[in-house]
Amino acid sequence: MNYKPRLKKEYNETIINSLKKEFNYSNVMQVPKLTKIVVSRGVGSAVSDKKQIDYAIDELTQITGQKAIATLSKKDVASFKLRKGMPIGAKVTLRGERMFEFLDRLVTFALPRVRDFQGVKSSGFDGRGNYNLGITEQIIFPEIDIDKVNKIGGMDISFVTTAKTDKEAKSLLNEMGVPFKKK
Repeated sequence: MNYKPRLKKEYNETIINSLKKEFNYSNVMQVPKLTKIVVSRGVGSAVSDKKQIDYAIDELTQITGQKAIATLSKKDVASFKLRKGMPIGAKVTLRGERMFEFLDRLVTFALPRVRDFQGVKSSGFDGRGNYNLGITEQIIFPEIDIDKVNKIGGMDISFVTTAKTDKEAKSLLNEMGVPFKKK
């Protein structure tokens, strides 16, 4: 039983060749690839209610299929009643097959469930070939049961690629099915 995610197989069979032609790469190793996806969520109300972190970790674990960890504050902020080392968020770093499975579920199931969805903004590139996407509600994922959600919150999804430019990264993500807005 040799299972490969659909997007990984598609990347190896068609996307590499199309990107190689588009950017005139001389070597297959020059073709950009997706190295990791980081799904993170800040929980500002965790300062007063510690259970919010547990809910955030559980929801990220359900969505990604991998155990989430709590992120800790780096310094004290008196105005927020925040101490150094307090948990204030949750994150998951996906690599390999889980990364491809998550991306596939994101573009085929979750994003089309967003109300009035026109596509994702192409302004989320950082200049080094990485892309950041913000989601306003976690309930767009089919793994989340709406009846068990205690608070609707958003999350950030970061796509880290080996692309040198934003144009290469956008072409890679576009080939992988990320629906960018048409201008």
